[in-house]
Amino acid sequence: MNPEPSAAQRSVAAAITLLAERPESAPSTCTPDLAAPPWSFDPVPGYGPGASLADAVPGSMPRQGELPQEYRDATDAELEQRITAAKRELGSRAVILGHFYQRDEVVRHADFVGDSFQLARAARERPEAEAIIFCGVHFMAETADMLSGPEQAVLLPNLAAGCSMADMADADSVEECWEQLRRVYGDMPDAGGLLPVIPVTYMNSSAALKAFCGRNGGIVCTSSNAAAVLEWAFERGRRVLFFPDQHLGRNTAKAMGIGLDAMPLWNPRLPLGGNTPEVLERAKVLLWNGFCSVHKRFTVEQIARARAEYPGVRVIVHPECPMPVVDAADESGSTDYIQKAIAAAEPGSVFAVGTEINMVNRLAAQYPQHRIFCLDPVICPCSTMYRIHPGYLAWVLEGLVRGETLNRISVDGAVARDALTALERMLAVRP
Repeated sequence: MNPEPSAAQRSVAAAITLLAERPESAPSTCTPDLAAPPWSFDPVPGYGPGASLADAVPGSMPRQGELPQEYRDATDAELEQRITAAKRELGSRAVILGHFYQRDEVVRHADFVGDSFQLARAARERPEAEAIIFCGVHFMAETADMLSGPEQAVLLPNLAAGCSMADMADADSVEECWEQLRRVYGDMPDAGGLLPVIPVTYMNSSAALKAFCGRNGGIVCTSSNAAAVLEWAFERGRRVLFFPDQHLGRNTAKAMGIGLDAMPLWNPRLPLGGNTPEVLERAKVLLWNGFCSVHKRFTVEQIARARAEYPGVRVIVHPECPMPVVDAADESGSTDYIQKAIAAAEPGSVFAVGTEINMVNRLAAQYPQHRIFCLDPVICPCSTMYRIHPGYLAWVLEGLVRGETLNRISVDGAVARDALTALERMLAVRP
C-alpha cells in the first residue's frame, strides 16, 4: 500500500477534496464550495468559490455553457488519459499555455508555463500552432489572440474564468476619469515636451483598456517590468494614471522614491476620484482603486508568525500585496522572480511565500530540499483560475480533434489595433 502523499506533494484540488471528506483535518479552506467541480456553479452569476468570492461581478462577465455530461462524469484518471490522447493526436497543431496559478491537474499538460508576461511572449512565439489553448483567465486569452497570428485560434477552456481585479476598471469608468483629468491638467505638453499624464494599465485588464492606453500615448505593464514601464512613462509625462491594481502601482512607485503624498487613490464612483484639484496637481501617480483578492489576503501578522516559527525564514511576496506586507517582507517580485529565487537558493532554505496557493504548493513539491509554505494558512485559490478544470481542457482538445473550435476568444479588430500599440510598447521595455 502506497503511503498518503505529504501536504507538499498533494495538489491543491486533492487537498481540498480531502478536507471536504475529513473536515477535522488542518488547515482549512476559505469556502467548502471549493470541493465542488466548477460546472456546478458555472450557471450562477459570480466568480465562484475562492479568493474573489465576495467581489462584485459586472453584468458583462462571460458565462460558460453546460459542459457535456461525459466530461462531468469522467474520473480524474479518465480525463488525464483523454487529454493525453487528444494532445498526441493534435501534435504541433495545438499548444497549451498554462499560468503558474493553474491547478496541477491542468498545468501538467501545458507545453509552456509562466506568468502573464511570459505567456504573452509565448503566444507570439508559437506560429506553427493552429490553436492556442490558454489555461489562464480571460484577459490573458485576449492578449494571446492579439499577439498571435490571424489564422490562429485562441481557446479559453472555461469562459467564466475572468479576473475580478481586471473587472474593477471598465472602459467607461476609465474614459470618464480621463475626461476629468483633462479638465484639471489640460492636454498640452509642457515646455519640456512632457504630457500632463500617461495612462499605464496592468496586464490584468481588458483589451478595451489596453486599447485606451494605445490611443492615449500609454502602455501596458506586468509585475515583471512595472518599474521599467513607469520609467518609460515618466520620460514622456509628468504623471501616470495607473490601473487597475493600486498595490502594484504604489509598491513600484514607492521603490522608485515617489512619496505616498504624491500617489492619491482614484475612486471612480466619486467626482475627481474623491480628490481635490490641489491634490491632483501634486500627484505623480494616480492609483485606481482596484486590487487582487488573492494577494489582499496576506498580512503583516502572517509574516510575524512565520518569523517567530522559523527564525531566518526568507519572506517573498508578490507586489500585488498591500504596501505594509511588501515592506515587512524580505523581498517582493513577480511569480517568475519568486520561482527563480527559490531555484537559486542554498539547500535547506526556508521560504514563506505570499502568492497564490497553487503555485506555492507546486514550488514546495518541486524543491523538496527547501521548506516552502504559503504565508496564508487558509487554502484559498484564485477563484477564476480555479474554474479551468481538466474536464474543460479535455472538452476543448477533443473538439479540436473533431474539427470544432470551442470557446474561441476573438478581440474586435479596431480594439486589437490600438491595444497592440500599447502591448508593443510593453514588449519593447525590458525589465
